[in-house]
Amino acid sequence: MHYDYDVLVLGGGAAGLSAAGIATNLGAKTLMVEREKLGGDCTWTGCVPSKTLLKAAKVVHQARTASRYGLTDTEMEVDFPGVMEHVRSVRQEVYEDADAPEIFEDMGIDVRHGTAHFVDGHTVAIRGADGNRQQVTGRFIVIATGASAFVPPIDGIDRVPVLTNEDLFDLEELPDRLAIVGGGPIGTEMAQAFSRLGSDVTVIDMADGILQNDDPELSGRLREILEDEGVRYVLNAQVEGVTASNGTVAVAAEQDGSSVTVEADRLLLATGRTANVDGLHLDAAGIETSRRGITVDDRCRTNQTHIYAVGDVTGRYQFTHMSGHMAKVAVTNAILKVPSTIDSDHVPWVTYTEPELAHVGARESDLEESDVSHRTYRFPFSKLDRAITEGETEGLIKVHVKDLTGKILGASVLGAHAGELITSFAIAMRNGVTLRNIGDTIHPYPAWGEGVRRVADQWYVQKQSPAITRALKTVFGYRGPVIEPDPEKII
Repeated sequence: MHYDYDVLVLGGGAAGLSAAGIATNLGAKTLMVEREKLGGDCTWTGCVPSKTLLKAAKVVHQARTASRYGLTDTEMEVDFPGVMEHVRSVRQEVYEDADAPEIFEDMGIDVRHGTAHFVDGHTVAIRGADGNRQQVTGRFIVIATGASAFVPPIDGIDRVPVLTNEDLFDLEELPDRLAIVGGGPIGTEMAQAFSRLGSDVTVIDMADGILQNDDPELSGRLREILEDEGVRYVLNAQVEGVTASNGTVAVAAEQDGSSVTVEADRLLLATGRTANVDGLHLDAAGIETSRRGITVDDRCRTNQTHIYAVGDVTGRYQFTHMSGHMAKVAVTNAILKVPSTIDSDHVPWVTYTEPELAHVGARESDLEESDVSHRTYRFPFSKLDRAITEGETEGLIKVHVKDLTGKILGASVLGAHAGELITSFAIAMRNGVTLRNIGDTIHPYPAWGEGVRRVADQWYVQKQSPAITRALKTVFGYRGPVIEPDPEKII
């Protein structure tokens, strides 16, 4: 059959931009449809504005705690409207540099603004902002429509003004009191940011801790740090209802059998995301979905083998970096016909608080539940010279390995630049690099990355054999001591 396009991409966020760019670079005639601005959640309501806000809050915190560096503590006056204007200007800059339509049009991609829905398995109808409607056909279709903030069915929620990440960065006035429902990455990052900027922050979550997908020891320590900074936590708490009166929002919750009420000026919901599938008419194309989103296999194919779904709309991995990875997998399978699958074993993630918390691979609980023989090696930031020079000694590297070979099974890092350090472990795991290999690799001093080598040194030390040492002493007449490995000692 003749199709208007080789590839139709529905959605112009991180996943859609990557899919369209890869497809056109492989010689496919490509159309990308986006109902709002290109860039999606990451540019406008997620990664870019949140990290910009975190940086501003960090500057305020550093000024207030300057005595840590031998300077004078300074109580900064926060110009919150100015901070938010800066946040918006940064995301506009990112958009213009990387996401603007003309960038992709110059690559040969057709870009249309409007809403799209399926007419049949190969046909999509597009309605523009002017109301005009047209139909286009595609040989392959990639659905990359993303996800939206999930608003849970809390009693009274429809009668109370609430914030989500989608409108948080439009705030012009710093709330004196901010309640956050949700102790995941978004809730945790924004708790620290707003607390440092001057809000009285309370986080409410039904779990007994924060960041439930992370190492509990490290996430627990991060929580203690945020509590020391002034963030209040109400955990093991089920939110039962919200009310608003005279500019105050009251959140009623049940905690350990008792009623708890948190009053605030604004309420932020950080309660997860839901796939953007409404209005796509997926049934017209026979595409299967689940509660999480569009169902795909490890090649990012839907049950219709010429239709792929990538990124947040699948509900599988709601990270920008995984959106790009899934887009590459989908287009490689569709265009090149080369089998490619999602690398689900080496998915890193980072919560960009200060200190950062990062993870890749198996968690210790996963290994224990699967009865996988392993050993955990640790290295504290307090023994990392670069951390000492910069006064960033709060942190710990934990690596789970096959003890005999040093094969890395998983790693977690709490500390400054954890996002960069975890990348080293992700590369190592992906390419079969062991702790022995890392320990034998020259690392620059005094760099943050030396922490990766130092944890590898712990493996080396524990592999030291007293019997071999004694044999060397006997054969060569050496007179030094025989050192017995001490699992509790950090070198």
